[in-house]
Amino acid sequence: MEAGSEIVLKQCMGVKEGERVLVVTDDNKMDIGLALYRKAQDMGAEAVISVMKPLQVSGQEPPEQVAAAMLQSDVVIAPTTSSITHTNARLTSARKGTRIATMPGITSQMFTRGPIQADYSRIKDMTLRISGMLSSAEECRIITGGKYELVLDISQRQGVASTGIYRDKGQSGNLPSGEAYIAPREHYASGEFLVDGSIVGVGLIKKPVLLTVREGILVGIEGPYAGDVENAIPDHQLSRTLGELGIGTNPLAELTGIILEDEKIYGSVHIAFGTNTTFGGMIKAPSHIDCVTLNPKVLLDGRIILEGGEFIV
Repeated sequence: MEAGSEIVLKQCMGVKEGERVLVVTDDNKMDIGLALYRKAQDMGAEAVISVMKPLQVSGQEPPEQVAAAMLQSDVVIAPTTSSITHTNARLTSARKGTRIATMPGITSQMFTRGPIQADYSRIKDMTLRISGMLSSAEECRIITGGKYELVLDISQRQGVASTGIYRDKGQSGNLPSGEAYIAPREHYASGEFLVDGSIVGVGLIKKPVLLTVREGILVGIEGPYAGDVENAIPDHQLSRTLGELGIGTNPLAELTGIILEDEKIYGSVHIAFGTNTTFGGMIKAPSHIDCVTLNPKVLLDGRIILEGGEFIV
């Protein structure tokens, strides 16, 4: 815990003596939250820890007093059960200059092995390159299962690089990290997407789930996990609107059933339904449901950039 906390605070966040550091955690992640809080104190930071009950779903806003504390902090680190990444609280704080690392679903194992200990300088270079390609492209085609195709309009939108290094004012993203993502234009995506990795609220997918999207809306779910996926999506129309395309760039990330790590797997792709206002979209839903697939084929404006788990760039 101590070694992982030091990597997060020093290498990734660049915490300095005297900075106001807020650790936002919940009842399920108290051990990690306390480790980060104590290490921040040891480094001479003005550290505070805020503990809340676990949020019901990823994308749900944290309590008002937590959001207010985030605005008053130089650095926020959030090891939580559900994600606060795509919330107004995170967006507003970052716009004010707070450096933020969200860690939804983080486990003690992630602190002692794997993606938290990756070479983030290399991840940064690759992630910035892929996010730049997303920004300059107009259309993305994703082929999964060798035959299912999903076509997304990503024109007029900017790619985002979650590099794992957030040392400048207003920078924010996940830890562990390694992901380039973008908000596709709403109501333009159509096709089918085969999920064989994991889904938020469901976990590991041992038998594939086929998602059908029409005009940006999830209209069909097929496979043995269909009922579980339906139960994971709140009863709200915008929760079924396709809001994200993401590409993983962390070579040490492995499939665990925890989306924080799964969506960072090098060469994987995920789409998400729900909120995307925090990274350039127009959807504000009560949730953000990520769906990860492994080894897809990805084309940007007809050019293959990813195939068989390897980048062709």
